[in-house]
Parts: sequence; structure tokens; C-alpha cells
Amino acid sequence: MSQYFSQQVPICMGTFPLKGNELATAIKHAFEAGYRGFDTAQMYENEATLGSALAEIGCPRESLFLTTKVLPAHLGKDKFMVSVEESLRALKTDYVDVLLLHWPTPSGGNREALELLQQAANKGYAKWIGVSNYTIEMLEEACATLDDMPVCNQVEFHPYLDQSKLFAAATRLGIALSAYCPLAKGRIFGDPVINALAAKYDRSEAQIILRWIVQKGVSANPMSTKPENLSANLEAVNFNLSAPDSASIDRLGKKGLRIVDKDRMPIAPEWD
Repeated sequence: MSQYFSQQVPICMGTFPLKGNELATAIKHAFEAGYRGFDTAQMYENEATLGSALAEIGCPRESLFLTTKVLPAHLGKDKFMVSVEESLRALKTDYVDVLLLHWPTPSGGNREALELLQQAANKGYAKWIGVSNYTIEMLEEACATLDDMPVCNQVEFHPYLDQSKLFAAATRLGIALSAYCPLAKGRIFGDPVINALAAKYDRSEAQIILRWIVQKGVSANPMSTKPENLSANLEAVNFNLSAPDSASIDRLGKKGLRIVDKDRMPIAPEWD
């Protein structure tokens, strides 16, 4: 399942923090460039704009791949299903392809949220279900709790953060990783290692890193509003990095840069 998920849509358009006209215009450019996968969340407060933009384009629903995520404040029984139904209305669809729990439950107990996620799948609200920002222990609990195998764990994943321990555990469990902040919020640009590889392969620095991610079997969710960058990002699937060159990017993980840390997200777990 993990390999199937990562191959389904290896590069989706990330929509955070876009809203309003900026998002609607970017969605149109992305669709024209060839994107059919779009990643949003209740937390982003842009589901309605995404839904309206896609409805205006008029693409058949079965050709789209939509992911949304349940807000941590909605993980209890009183709010979970209502919030998912509101997301579907905003997105103008009867189902999403992937429904994720955006963050572990702030109280520390994930079982109820996982059971509600399964119920949403049973109602047909999602083709697949998964989690985001889960630790190894949490992934193991999710596998033991859910009837349906979680298809992915969406996490921060870029060259400056060593996620090899989490990646190995997810692979063992049969769960794909999906990358947010794949370009480290632009911090990869100008890196001498990445720059040299871009010159060697005659590709952009962004393409080198997106290829590095996708080649690992991890799907990526880069965000851009520029038509030329949107098109270029999709082209990252059209070449291969050699094993030594991929390893040279792996070594950048020693920098230990975590962008979404506890200062930015106080409810973040103790990471592996």
C-alpha cells in the first residue's frame, strides 16, 4: 500500500498558506501545468477556495486526488464528523481521496481520534485514511487501532532534517511518508552541494530535491504560485539521481533543521 500511495500522485500541490484570489489563481495555473493532486487542511482555512476553483475548472472528480486534514481541535466525538462533513461541503465533493489526522491529539491519547477516522472512512468520506506528524510509537498504535491500513504519515521532510529512523519504521509498517516543507521553506537554494548537483544534472535546485524525495518513495507537496515553478516541480519525476549523489544529499541531514518545531507548534510530539 505504501508504494502504491507514493506512486499514485508523487507530487501534489501544497496549498498552505495560500488563500483567496492568490490560491484560486495558483490552482488554475497548477491545473494547467498538469497537477491533479491538491493538499489542504481545515487548519489552512482554504478548503472552500480550493473547492470553488476546482469546480470552476470543471475537471471530473475521479481525475482529482484531494487530501485534507482534521484540525486538532476537532478530534473529539462532538466535532470530528461534523468538521469532516463541513470540509466535504467546502471542497464540493462527496469524498476526499485521503483524510488525515493533522496532528496527534493534544491531550496525548490518539485512540478516539483514530476510531473516528475509521468511522469517517466507513461512511465513505475518504478512500484512504492516514495521519500526520505521528511518531513511530504513534504509527504502531494507528496500525493496531485502525481496520484500514493508514496509507501515509505526512511529516516535515527535506534535506536538512534526518528522518531516516522514522522512514525506516514507516517502511517496516507498510506506511508511506508524505513530505511537507520539502524545500525547507526555500532554505535549500544556494546550498553548494545542491547547487553543484543542479549544474551536473542541468536541473533546478528545487527539481534536484524533489527528485531526491520522490526517488525515496516519499510523495512531496511543494507550494508555488508561479506557473513556471509549478511546471518545473512536476518535471522532477522525469530523471534519476545516482546513488552517490542521493547519498550526498542525505548527509545534509546532519544540520538537524526542524522548521515546524515546538515553538511554532506547541502541541508537537517528542520527535523520533
